[in-house]
Amino acid sequence: MNSIDLQTKIEGLKKAIAEHNDFAGNYASDLAKCEQELKDINKPQLTASQLDDIQEAIERGVDSFDFSDTDNYEIEYGIEYDGKVHCESHELNDTYKLVEMITDKVHALFVETEELDITEDDNHPVEKLQN
Repeated sequence: MNSIDLQTKIEGLKKAIAEHNDFAGNYASDLAKCEQELKDINKPQLTASQLDDIQEAIERGVDSFDFSDTDNYEIEYGIEYDGKVHCESHELNDTYKLVEMITDKVHALFVETEELDITEDDNHPVEKLQN
């Protein structure tokens, strides 16, 4: 092989690699899409307006929380060398209250029903037995 043949072969191999990389990119995006669909397959489906209702409920829950109430925070103070007091750290206490407020707003959007169990034998919904 001479240098022209080797140069041609190198260009051909680079072209083949580029083409296969394009295919690999397509396969990778298809794979990611399928993996996401698998994760989402058992999730309940909501409409866009239902998702908006949930977001608004969360906003109402957060808006009704009193962030200005200093009892909701644990504040640690420090003194600088020149005698100035500063906040070393602050932490939101009782986050369960915020979670409860948001959960109450979101739960108000739904009606709770009995959980159904699908039996493997007849594939008909059957109410779960309470223990």
